[in-house]
Amino acid sequence: MNYYKIRIRKVILYSVLLIGVIVTIAPFLWMISASLMPVGQANQFPPKFWPEKVTFEHYQTLFSRLNVTRYFLNSIVISLSITGISLIFNSMAGFAFAKYRFAGKRKLFKLLLSAMVIPAQVTMLPLFLMLNRMGFINTYWGVIIPGMASIYGIFLIRQYIISIPDSLIESARIDGAHDFTIYWRIILPVAKPILVTLALFTFMGVWNDFLWPLIVLTKDSMYTLPVVLANLMGEHVQDTEMMMAGSVITILPIIIVFLAMQKYYMRGIMLGSVKE
Repeated sequence: MNYYKIRIRKVILYSVLLIGVIVTIAPFLWMISASLMPVGQANQFPPKFWPEKVTFEHYQTLFSRLNVTRYFLNSIVISLSITGISLIFNSMAGFAFAKYRFAGKRKLFKLLLSAMVIPAQVTMLPLFLMLNRMGFINTYWGVIIPGMASIYGIFLIRQYIISIPDSLIESARIDGAHDFTIYWRIILPVAKPILVTLALFTFMGVWNDFLWPLIVLTKDSMYTLPVVLANLMGEHVQDTEMMMAGSVITILPIIIVFLAMQKYYMRGIMLGSVKE
């Protein structure tokens, strides 16, 4: 009797999981399918899930007439720049908080953590005014500078580096290694899993960011893909197929990056739980 109960529970569990997968994936599959449909087919009722005739005209329009290539490169440059620079600053700060002793370290770290509860929208106005006085509005640096370091990144790396034995660092110092040598040749290689995880988090967040690039950038030629996609939805609100093609172009790089680094992503969920 218990055997049948276990079987029934498994069937129910797998059925619920399968339904959840279908509900999650179905909109994405329809988005890809709609981007390949002829004009007007996506708006038919009842809606069709598969295109009657596959066409790439919407992608051709986006790349030839609407110059999506430019906006795609803008997103690539900004996302990679912020990801690379933030890894350097976050890892340095995380290393300092984890292994160095200095006056007020605990209070400063607690102050940083307390700042995480402040919504990002609250800081946008003072940040905009600061960057405006510095002359960075409507430049790539205006988007890059605010993302050069993050409290979450510092916290994540700090928690991981705490688990590195102090004896490893002391041995390097005895051998004559300077602080930067220890950071570059010992800390970074050992902390590679958490660095890759943070790089994935950062890249995905910057790539999908809409509000800050919209505020800082005013030239159309400097827009990122999410901003252009929003404008596309306003100008071609009836052209569902083209909007779906734009969505595919925007989402596809994130999916590729995530699938390529999925194992690091899963490991990152389990990291950062070490306590002092």
